[in-house]
Amino acid sequence: MFSPYYAWAGRRDPQNHCAVNVVLYGPRARWAMTERGRGAVARESRNLAIGPSALSWDGDALTIRIDEVSAPVPRRIRGTIRVTPMGLNPRAFTLEEKGGHIWRPIAPRSHVEVDLGAPALNWRGDGYFDMNAGGEPLEDGFSRWTWSRAALSDGATILYDSERRRTGPLSIALRFDTSGHAHEFAPPPRAPLPKTLWRLSRETRSEDGAARIARNFEDTPFYSRSLVSTKLLGRELDCVHESLSLDRFAQPHVRLMLPFRMPRW
Repeated sequence: MFSPYYAWAGRRDPQNHCAVNVVLYGPRARWAMTERGRGAVARESRNLAIGPSALSWDGDALTIRIDEVSAPVPRRIRGTIRVTPMGLNPRAFTLEEKGGHIWRPIAPRSHVEVDLGAPALNWRGDGYFDMNAGGEPLEDGFSRWTWSRAALSDGATILYDSERRRTGPLSIALRFDTSGHAHEFAPPPRAPLPKTLWRLSRETRSEDGAARIARNFEDTPFYSRSLVSTKLLGRELDCVHESLSLDRFAQPHVRLMLPFRMPRW
């Protein structure tokens, strides 16, 4: 959905613009998001291959086999990630009706096993995966959104706030039980967050109206990812938080920056 090549091609063939996005943070930070054409893509009901990387679902876990080269500095990212859902959520949420934008948090809480050979990295912990779909470019339906997710001892919680272009704003606050089923609750008060180095606006929600940035992961002209400390459901939580400005993303000079991080093979 962020492919400049897809936009420049008139958005005619999505399968001709596919990528596996892999990001590592910390001392061995690497980024890979190489776009590939339809000749490098193979799809079956339980398997998806994009170039040398592949994803497969065996009914219990999603196995992701990664073989990518980072950009702009070329370094190998190779290994396996196994994501085992603790429960599957059957429900999809409509984010914007006219453009057909939907979101489904498939596995609100999962056990993740990371085994990489390049760089040498092994990790076990908590994770999540979801999906988005739509019948138009994101920037046609939204001007901006924020999203955050935190693990709970008995499930997970997710906040979703969006500014829609054709209708009013949307706020979703969800708590997921251990089976993966969603339970809505009233969104807590808004809590401001400091702007990024690119001066991107950020905010979240917290029961006491206050939150803080514990760590910054990603800082780009139109997108940021952070670890945010906040208070939800009567608990002090650390949430993975994202801010996205579609107004900025739609600007031509921003799209011209993307090929440096997103080469096409």
